[in-house]
Amino acid sequence: MAASPILAVRHLNVWYGNQQVLGDVTLDFAPHHITALIGASGSGKSTFLRSVNRMLDTIHNARIDGEIVFRQHNILQKDTDVIALRRSIGMVFQNPTPFPKSIFDNIAYGLEIQGMERPRRPWFGSSRLSSTELERSHHPMDIAVLRSLREAALWEEVKDRLHHSAFRLSGGQQQRLCIARALAVQPSVLLLDEPCSELDPISTHHIEQTLLRLRDHLTIVIVTHNLHQARRIADTTCFFHAGALLEHGPTQTLFTSPQESLTRDYVHGRFG
Repeated sequence: MAASPILAVRHLNVWYGNQQVLGDVTLDFAPHHITALIGASGSGKSTFLRSVNRMLDTIHNARIDGEIVFRQHNILQKDTDVIALRRSIGMVFQNPTPFPKSIFDNIAYGLEIQGMERPRRPWFGSSRLSSTELERSHHPMDIAVLRSLREAALWEEVKDRLHHSAFRLSGGQQQRLCIARALAVQPSVLLLDEPCSELDPISTHHIEQTLLRLRDHLTIVIVTHNLHQARRIADTTCFFHAGALLEHGPTQTLFTSPQESLTRDYVHGRFG
């Protein structure tokens, strides 16, 4: 028996001003799956992704209707606690966005704004924090920082420079730090909007392997223009075209036996 969807989108429509950019999208997301959203630029992928954790609220002329059901609640309703929602449905953007803080403080900041107290140390901040101290600490914030860095496969690379500025990391490391920051509050769903588009192949490989490991305890939705990436990591792939969800299904099936001619043309590289 198939598991109930963790997210259920029903008849989703989105407008920017008078322009409709998504039309009547209905889609279920299975738990512990990676779902890739593919399609040409302007097809509605990123708009769809940002609908799922209410990021469209920040766009003054955006209008949305339909249902997005998460934990038996339509999150598009006005009574939704958006801050709590974004704790459960995290997001990582196309370009790495570390804060101008230390590696430790990048993750600690997100925990602080969720109400977690900092550990009381005999010195200020994380300026002298060693990896050994962090590993031996029983403070909830230290435990969360250590866990999230390990989950993002970044711990071994940064454990001896936790006090360094995040801007001293490479682009791929910065993106994994942003993933760690999203993971620190233990979301159920992780949304990623073209997370590897600015990265080299080695960094892309690191992030793909990280996402495959995270699938064991997260549901992941990733927008990607990289069709090879979708084939490598996604369980399900959804093809968007001109604001419509044209086709979706198991990744291997969609790439080898698409039902729609436009899907076939796109995955074969005839447009995009």
